[in-house]
Amino acid sequence: MFQGAAALSLDAKSRLAIPARHREALASAANGRLILTAHPHRCLLLYPEPAWEPIRDKVLEASSFNRQAAAIKRLLVGNAREECMDAAGRLLIAPELRQFAQLEKQVWLVGQGSHFEIWSDVGWQQQQEAVFALGEQFLPPGLEDLAL
Repeated sequence: MFQGAAALSLDAKSRLAIPARHREALASAANGRLILTAHPHRCLLLYPEPAWEPIRDKVLEASSFNRQAAAIKRLLVGNAREECMDAAGRLLIAPELRQFAQLEKQVWLVGQGSHFEIWSDVGWQQQQEAVFALGEQFLPPGLEDLAL
């Protein structure tokens, strides 16, 4: 299970060093095969390949004649790239995906259970502010009785 948020820096070659606490779990969950793709919220998604496959398959089942389904296919599957961590635990972020998510030097790696989101610093700060702006309306349907 991947959780927690970490502020990280892309190196000069646009590689992201995965924090040591996640490297082995990420590598073992995927046998070294990772999928990096775009998300509609302008962040990137990083999945171990076995966790990505059922999502990809479900998306691909949708009709290409439906505009919404076709758009989601183009975004999620069309941008999906198989990547591997190098020996130092770094992951290369392709220029197209960096541009899509507006990634610069500082980025955020945010655990989401089965996968990670990768956010630009500005995008992550905007997400945090959006949560605070919800006030009393913070919890979505189904989580109204959540107690922390």
